Amino acid sequence: MPEQEERDDPSLRETPGPAANGTGPAAGAAAEPEAERRRRRARFLRELAEARALRERVQPRRAKAARLRHAMRMRTFRW
Repeated sequence: MPEQEERDDPSLRETPGPAANGTGPAAGAAAEPEAERRRRRARFLRELAEARALRERVQPRRAKAARLRHAMRMRTFRW
């Protein structure tokens, strides 16, 4: 599984900043989960975009209808 390899790859891990070595405030401890959360969110958004592109390739008629419905909604939307 490629997503497992991404998770375990040490080259993708961020190096801890000066606050994470114990000399700074506790903000360093909160920064690491935030960075991890952003990495997970970025990976999720990449996979979501890939899934949408795949669905459009597999079901072109349904995707075209969805694009037309979206365009109609945007044309009739009142600002």
